[in-house]
Amino acid sequence: MTTTLTVSDKCPEHAVYRETLAAGEPWLHELKAGQTLRILDLEGNQAVDTLFYGLANPRERFDPQRTLRRQQSLYLTTGTVLYSNLGNPMLTIVADTCGRHDTLGGACAQESNTVRYALEKRYMHSCRDNYLRACARDGRLSKQDIGANINFFMNVPVTSEGGLTFEDGISAPGKYVELRAEMDVIVLISNCPQLNNPCNAYNPTPAELLIWN
Repeated sequence: MTTTLTVSDKCPEHAVYRETLAAGEPWLHELKAGQTLRILDLEGNQAVDTLFYGLANPRERFDPQRTLRRQQSLYLTTGTVLYSNLGNPMLTIVADTCGRHDTLGGACAQESNTVRYALEKRYMHSCRDNYLRACARDGRLSKQDIGANINFFMNVPVTSEGGLTFEDGISAPGKYVELRAEMDVIVLISNCPQLNNPCNAYNPTPAELLIWN
């Protein structure tokens, strides 16, 4: 895949929303059609696990299979359109200084921590825990709505045998991705707390979230 690095012309001072999301924490927010969301990797090598839902109908949600099939690429970068399970464009990546983002590695959970690492890792904090916490507070989403997510900034190469490996990230401090909403959406983020693989350099760090009209 050819990566496309694209710098944004948006100034942080003009953002209508700006928040630093602490390491390992969840975030749920509405994004209206035409608005642009920037996810900024403040310290580098942080994975930001992200899900999208239709605001009018949360049963409509990001569909990785449809998205990858339409663009015929495993990774996301500038120009990628994120499609819903109903076939509608939800968001478009309009700027990207990292180069590519993962859709295959999934979100860490109690079960995957146990299988991948060790039985005693089962009760470590996970992205699935974050999603459920945010959904419980908000009330519009529930456990059944948690599906396959995007891992912004995460590096998950596909091996020649067709397997997956978790490698050191390809991001760096100040790298970002920007997405323009094509419909009103709910954005659900887990700023990944994973300590067992190099997706966060074994040290989760904050991310910054900015929105422009």
